[in-house]
Order: sequence, then C-alpha cells, then structure tokens
Amino acid sequence: MTGAEGAVRARAIELLARDDALAAMVHGIFDGTPPRASAPYVAVGTADGSDWGTKDRAGREIRLTLTLVGVGSGVDDLAAARIEAVAATLRGAADGWAVVGVRMIRTRFTFVREGGWRHEFILRCRCLAA
Repeated sequence: MTGAEGAVRARAIELLARDDALAAMVHGIFDGTPPRASAPYVAVGTADGSDWGTKDRAGREIRLTLTLVGVGSGVDDLAAARIEAVAATLRGAADGWAVVGVRMIRTRFTFVREGGWRHEFILRCRCLAA
C-alpha cells in the first residue's frame, strides 16, 4: 500500500507501539491480523481512501480500522481508552502527507466464538499532500 493510506497506517502503528501504557496491556501491536498471536492484541487493519482536498492542495480521506482483540467475558476498557487516546494524536506529518484531522466515526464491539471479543474503532483521517 502506498500513498496516504500507507502513511496513515504506518503512523498509527508507530504511535500505538510507542505507547508504554498500551504495551503493558496487550501482547503486541500488529500490521494486520497476525497469523498467530495471543489475545489481547491490537491489529491495525484496512485503510480505505477517497479523494479529499482543498482548492490548492491535493488530499485524501482515509478510513482506518483499529481492532482490539481479547478473550474472556471481561472487556478491557482501559486498553480501549488508550487506543482512543493514541488515535487522537495521529495529527501531524506522515511520510509526505500531513494528517490535518482525525475523528472517531464508529466503534463496534462483538463477542466471538470460543470466549473472545473484538472492539473495532473506525477513524476518519483527512490528509493533505505535504
């Protein structure tokens, strides 16, 4: 993946991995769904892009999916809160792009088979070419 989508994903992975509080709560931050990982973990998923910009600058609107995967009947609200806090800091330079706006547009929580759960966060990131 190239362009703004790749830049936003790479920035999200970097910021999530640097957060010591989150790192203490999960077994890892992964680029996509890992083939083998013990829950809880965070997966940085799809980054869907569309045109967005201003009169004088090209831009992209990226919808980024972050997923917190856990086990058991207890929901890890502290890890979810850390993900939301880190997501709020995505604004800034990102590999030739400037992330100028970040907004959580949807969250989804589901229980899955064998006693697990998934908490998905969908972010809207608006980027301008640097």
